[in-house]
Amino acid sequence: MENRYRNRKTIDALAASIRRRFDAVGRGLKIMNVCGSHERSIAEWALRGLMPEGLELIPGPGCPVCVCAEHDIGEAIALAKQGVTVLSFGDMLRVRTRYGSLMDAHGEGADVRIIYSPDDALEAARKEPGREFVLFAAGFETTAAPVAALFARQVPDNFSLLTALKLTAPAVETLVLGGRATQALDGLLAPGHVCVIVGAQDWERFPARHALPVAVAGFEPVDVLAALEMILRMIGGEKAGLANEYARYVKPDGNKSARALMENVFRVDQAFWRAVGSVENSGLFLKDAYRRHDARLRYGVCIEDSADQDIPKGCLCHRVVLGQSYPNECALFEKKCTIMDPFGPCMVSEEGACHIWSRFGAAVKRRF
Repeated sequence: MENRYRNRKTIDALAASIRRRFDAVGRGLKIMNVCGSHERSIAEWALRGLMPEGLELIPGPGCPVCVCAEHDIGEAIALAKQGVTVLSFGDMLRVRTRYGSLMDAHGEGADVRIIYSPDDALEAARKEPGREFVLFAAGFETTAAPVAALFARQVPDNFSLLTALKLTAPAVETLVLGGRATQALDGLLAPGHVCVIVGAQDWERFPARHALPVAVAGFEPVDVLAALEMILRMIGGEKAGLANEYARYVKPDGNKSARALMENVFRVDQAFWRAVGSVENSGLFLKDAYRRHDARLRYGVCIEDSADQDIPKGCLCHRVVLGQSYPNECALFEKKCTIMDPFGPCMVSEEGACHIWSRFGAAVKRRF
């Protein structure tokens, strides 16, 4: 059966509508796709090739590996070198920092293991009660919810959490408010999977406070184009609002059970984002009730924020994350920095813009 969200006629019709609405606006537009999964869909399906000249689709900061601060990774490396077994999602192992990488630590004999879900971490700790395990939890709301769910079960004493969990909307608002994104943005594509958890309502701040149109979008090509058309409609009507293209999964208030789990386990506080800096109310940390499972407290690891040192020399990842540069504008892109040997974090993760552009090609052509 044909996937209706990849239907060629629908795609062509949406692209034609976007071009008509863009022509009616009569000026250049910049729309940021916040999520790395959106960037992947745009690149894989060559959707930029369907856009009218002057309508820019700008990759945003929506890759948890790309925005994970060096000091968080440094703390995970320090724990591994202390003899603790560090469990991490695979992409994070290859991120280079001034402390080295988790892969380097593994090569030097530290016990660093790849997991595929938070449940894997809990199972590993239960199987080896004589070892100390730390889950290095880096990610957005879609990772935070299943991590929080661990604490609804019996968590073993030899299990701890090193949090690098972040909330997306506050960081994007910092970009918009601070003018740190590429010039002025005209609209935002909000991440559908994040909104499944927190609800579309989390993104109401942008039209309400900043008169910036937002459309929550799914990840198929029809999803992305339909959401873009919704934004163009709002721009053409000179009325900013919040549209929900992904209504088949996203409810206004999200998944109440998942949100309740997160609210029970985590407190919200200031967090440091690579390239963006410190952002108020954007990080999730264990509440005092779970402090005996807080790896920072349990093992006494603490590395201070250091924004000026979070950018590898010659790398433009910080500008890519902020929407100030495209990946192929970096002199290292596909030269010193490749998918097989990544130099900057944006080339490491499959959700990083540099990785995506290298994998699918920077040239935008129709894929049919």
